[in-house]
Amino acid sequence: MRILIICIDRDNDLGEKAGVVSPVIGRAANLDAAIKLACADPEDSDINTIFGGINVYDKLTAEKNDVEIVSIAGDKKVGMPADKRITEQFDRILEQLKPDRAILVSDGAEDESVMPIIQSRIKVDSVRRIIVKQHENLESTYYIIKEAFNDPKISRTFFMPIGLASVIYAISLYFNRPEVAIMSILGAIGVYMLFRATGLEDSFTDFKTSMMSSLQTGKITFVMYLAAIILSLIGTVQGGVELWNYYNQEIMAGYLILLMAYINTSIWWYVLSGMLISSGKIMDMRLANENIGKQWAHPFFILAGGILFWSGSTYILVISEAMNRYPLIGNGYQFIVSTVAVAVIIGTVGAWLSIRTPGGSILKN
Repeated sequence: MRILIICIDRDNDLGEKAGVVSPVIGRAANLDAAIKLACADPEDSDINTIFGGINVYDKLTAEKNDVEIVSIAGDKKVGMPADKRITEQFDRILEQLKPDRAILVSDGAEDESVMPIIQSRIKVDSVRRIIVKQHENLESTYYIIKEAFNDPKISRTFFMPIGLASVIYAISLYFNRPEVAIMSILGAIGVYMLFRATGLEDSFTDFKTSMMSSLQTGKITFVMYLAAIILSLIGTVQGGVELWNYYNQEIMAGYLILLMAYINTSIWWYVLSGMLISSGKIMDMRLANENIGKQWAHPFFILAGGILFWSGSTYILVISEAMNRYPLIGNGYQFIVSTVAVAVIIGTVGAWLSIRTPGGSILKN
């Protein structure tokens, strides 16, 4: 039964620093490779990995075991290029040496990340981690921190709030207003947490993915997306200006009134943005001869929702005396009832169209 001792150098220090081509097979060849790497960089931890593998080799050989040692190097870019190169070399080694079991020798968590590759091809009896005693867990800690920075989910969850707080604090110091730093930081992080907790981040990611897909495939939706972004920005700015105007008025402008002022001013920009995106999707599906189905209802539902938000915010602003009068109709009850009725009719028409034309048959006829 042949035992294969595998020394892993995932970032290819053997090749980059010592000029050694992997795989390195045999005790003598590995000893020579370790000496070359030690001469090139005495502080490299992969030196200890190879010597550790040789130590295991000597012990097993003394026990009359059939043992072979091999060093496999990946790529300096690490990640997928390194794993692919390690896989290719390991497959050739298995075909050449035909071992039955393996012992993995590494210098930390980064090299051990290739464990699934090895275990999928041969049974691993043991994992030997070689770490300099004066620096125990140093490389593992470094690897964990590096992976955390590279992982988009972790970086967005933990590092983005820290970076946001640092930027806000730096700006407040620049303008000699450190007293507003805590309030601004808490507000910004609070908005970010709400953004994550309510799932808006996933919606934003889906929107970005759809936009890039429409650009790459040459769809009309891409132009509609751009127009929707511009209109949404205009609505946001206009709503913010109106909110600020209400805040500076001599009326009792509570948080609800400020929110209603923002909605009342900006809602139609958002409605127009949503209708543009929905219309663009319908046009693309129509040109591709796809089943439009319930997509017909989306523009109608967006318009109906906009009417409801606009009428509701208008009613609250008028009864709180933040707005002078109702548009269109002077009576408040008539205004709210009529607008709700119009919204319901529009929504019903959209639902009827989506049911009557599951494949766009009305347009075809």
